Amino acid sequence: MSASPATQQFMKGAKDGLPFHLVIWPFAAIFGAIATKAGLNVAEVMGFSLLVIAGSAQLTAVQLLSDNAPTLIVIITSLTVNLRMGMYSAAITPHLGKTPLLTRAFAAYMLYDQPYALSSIKFEKDPDMTLSEKLGYFFGVAIPIAVAWYILTLVGALLADQIPPDLGVDFAVPVTFLAVVSPMLKTLAHIASAFTSVVLVLLLGFMPYGTGLLIAAACALVVGAQVEIWMEKRKAMQ
Repeated sequence: MSASPATQQFMKGAKDGLPFHLVIWPFAAIFGAIATKAGLNVAEVMGFSLLVIAGSAQLTAVQLLSDNAPTLIVIITSLTVNLRMGMYSAAITPHLGKTPLLTRAFAAYMLYDQPYALSSIKFEKDPDMTLSEKLGYFFGVAIPIAVAWYILTLVGALLADQIPPDLGVDFAVPVTFLAVVSPMLKTLAHIASAFTSVVLVLLLGFMPYGTGLLIAAACALVVGAQVEIWMEKRKAMQ
């Protein structure tokens, strides 16, 4: 008996997401170890991963907590790191927004970088996919990566003393973001926003508790919006 189209798309999504596991596994283990050494117990570490499921924000929060940063700075910085999730939600809604409420809620929980990036590319290439096929592909990418994140976070938390924090996987976050963001830089506004954020993060690296990131993110959003407005006006004049 052949698998349904949705199941086939689920398997396709799981296959397309496999390269990200090379980064997710060591990164999750390192996060579990660092969070444990920062003073969180195993239950707190796992609760952090299960509730937040956003490695960059989680690592940022733990690092700030380790530096005794004010709670308000920890919250604001972590939220700023995850602002992109709001844009992901707006972009993916035309594709998955007609699903039942509980399905949408689960999709929202699973909406992080890798499934958003791969699904956006897939849906654009195959515009004739049905809603069930889109859901199958999205969850095919998201669920295996999420499960791997949970398991390896637990492994890292339990084996914290055996995992050196300087294992050399600090490249995992930037490499993942490069893989996710690069295919999306399609317009001048996107490029201007990305360039602004990179330059300002480097220039403001001296600021305490990573507050330079907050300024860089805000400025990048403004620059991107202004370039978009300028492009629309220029198009209207032609």
